[in-house]
Amino acid sequence: MIRVLIADDEELIRTAIVALLDLEDDITVIAQADNGDDAIALAAKQNPDVVLLDLEMPPTDGIYAAERILAGNTRTKAILITRHARPGVLKRALASGIAGFVPKSTPVSALAAVIRDIAAGRRYVDPDIAAAALTADWCPLTPRELDVLRMTRQNAPIQHIARTLHLAEGTVRNYLSTAMAKLDAPSRHAAAEIAWEHGWV
Repeated sequence: MIRVLIADDEELIRTAIVALLDLEDDITVIAQADNGDDAIALAAKQNPDVVLLDLEMPPTDGIYAAERILAGNTRTKAILITRHARPGVLKRALASGIAGFVPKSTPVSALAAVIRDIAAGRRYVDPDIAAAALTADWCPLTPRELDVLRMTRQNAPIQHIARTLHLAEGTVRNYLSTAMAKLDAPSRHAAAEIAWEHGWV
């Protein structure tokens, strides 16, 4: 049996996927979560073969959750599902070790086939998402600039960003100022939205 953990903050979608996957003879859903933090904790306890993670989950997104789950874990494989496949997200996902990327419009029968492929050690990326990623804009921002914009988009104040990233408040302001200049954004929040729209954060 392929043991699957599913995390999605939309209960209707999550429970529908669980019910339909449970009809498959070789797939069993062993746990489910409605946020990334719970998914990380459950994966550590249950050690599933495959985790199916929604991209957009509060308070942490699916890519961050996957990075935490996959860190030091060679058994578990991760698949991202998303309603909004922004091109830059695929590059982030693949860089973090995610093995599958599918839209939420995927039929459950096709999703089950993807889960089997991923569990067997293969990769799968939806063709439309892959095609869009090939034409995605290059990201001009550094990893630290992306970090502060990611937290800015979560409405974190500068003091909190500084504490979380172990930076001085002045350093955080410098990163934000540089990112705003690169993106020609009038404010740090506008810069964060531009970065999000491109799928960089």
